[in-house]
Amino acid sequence: MTGTIAEICCGSYYDAKQAALGGAGRIELNSALMLGGLTPTETTLHMIKEEFPSLKVVAMVRPRGAGFCYSEDEFRVMQKECERLLRSGADGIAFGCLQADAALDEKKNRKLTEMIREMGKEAVFHRAFDCSRDPFGTMEQLISMGVTRVLTSGLKPKAAEGREMLKRLQADYGTKIQILAGSGVHAGNAAELMEYTGIRQVHSSCKAWKTDPTTVQNGISYSIADGERTFEYDVVSSELVRKLVDSVRRFPERTEKRIG
Repeated sequence: MTGTIAEICCGSYYDAKQAALGGAGRIELNSALMLGGLTPTETTLHMIKEEFPSLKVVAMVRPRGAGFCYSEDEFRVMQKECERLLRSGADGIAFGCLQADAALDEKKNRKLTEMIREMGKEAVFHRAFDCSRDPFGTMEQLISMGVTRVLTSGLKPKAAEGREMLKRLQADYGTKIQILAGSGVHAGNAAELMEYTGIRQVHSSCKAWKTDPTTVQNGISYSIADGERTFEYDVVSSELVRKLVDSVRRFPERTEKRIG
């Protein structure tokens, strides 16, 4: 892989549209981002691929919130969702399964990876990686399975805080697997993070807010935010996407000028 990539985390058709309008070339498509991102609907994926055919879509496969230790019933659902999303046009699948002790669940992850790669698509291990007990052993296992890419914040809440680990992961494994840095990444810090770590792909929500006046009525609340954002929900901002994409695209030029 050459060049730089800004991937946008999306939770709806609207988000994907804003990402495309902002110049993004790839998105991660979810539902229920307030739960960390769950499996999107096939309808949403269809609409995005029909209207923005050049936009690469990595679809999340995650059946519930909380952690990543899944029962056999939950995993059967994940397998079916993975197959249907791939057949509906997803360019890749984001997934991640751990055992109860936070070790990698090799059996489940291998099954999903093989299904994805057999269809010629990208297998992306999501931030379950940051919850794994042995990041280096986990990375070796993912490489051996044929996983395409790992999304990580460097085992910290925000990528900027985990930049030392990100730098090490890129140095040790960057020629064997793609490292995608995410969490708290935006136009103001993406280039600096990329320069420090050597990573050439970043993942960002480019978050803005919209208001729904029916969120709290008659003492009943469906709010997903607190304080002054009680009536709001988060969306992707095409303006913030454009700023991030411009920052990432200018990064190689900026580095060359500094070296020169």
